[in-house]
Amino acid sequence: MKPVSKNILITGVSTGIGYGAARQFVARGYTVFGSVRTHSDATRLQAELGDLFVPLLFDVTDADAVAAAARSLTERLAGSGLGGLINNAGIAIGGPLQNQPLATIRQHFEVNVLGLIQVTQAFLPLLGARNDHPVEPGRIQNISSVNGQVAIPFMGAYVGSKHAVEGLSHSLRRELRLFGIKVIIVGPGAVKTPIWGKGTDMSPYADTPYYPAMKRFLKQVEAAENRGFSIDYLGERIVDIHEAPNPRIRYALVPGKLVGWIIPRLLPARALDWVLARI
Repeated sequence: MKPVSKNILITGVSTGIGYGAARQFVARGYTVFGSVRTHSDATRLQAELGDLFVPLLFDVTDADAVAAAARSLTERLAGSGLGGLINNAGIAIGGPLQNQPLATIRQHFEVNVLGLIQVTQAFLPLLGARNDHPVEPGRIQNISSVNGQVAIPFMGAYVGSKHAVEGLSHSLRRELRLFGIKVIIVGPGAVKTPIWGKGTDMSPYADTPYYPAMKRFLKQVEAAENRGFSIDYLGERIVDIHEAPNPRIRYALVPGKLVGWIIPRLLPARALDWVLARI
């Protein structure tokens, strides 16, 4: 049998789920290569996480930087490879689709979808998508969201991008069976993470008819975040999924799973429309 690589690549490790995952992988003895966009974040995380953390400076939307990071890591890991890729980098910016700038909508797909594909293509050879791979094939976890399957209002661009991640993941999983690389969808629900605080400024829409409902929606988001899972809990689950002998195709990591996941998916779409309108 080929050896199993203890090298993991995680995108978007500066904060949130990516940071929690990096911390938990390091705690279990993995070497984590984590993408960051600034030198200050690289220095901070390296000092905090120690020698088992290696920062990679690239933005997932920058093709040249991603390619350069892949070349550098290929040289560094000559004779081994990656055991896992966690596609975590993402953005979530709220706004009604009628009024949200097209540039903002496009940015969701550039980061959450095309960035994910770009990183995956660049690092697939290190995961085993080649004929002479020296270690066991790696695994890919694509971080989606509960909203990859349950659409909420005022987050349409984010919801659309996560729907795309789900579909792409299913196709990729079927393609990569050729190499034995497993592709797993992880769909968190509410998480105590800065991604929502960064993207829920509703003031640009104060003059629209949506604004009163958006303010109520924001209160719901804040309440859900307060009840959400910690980034360390999510990080632990991501490591558990990576180590599972026979991982499921999709994991829903949702607090209050009955109300936050099971019922919304079982309700007819019109019934869920009515519930959301009442809220």
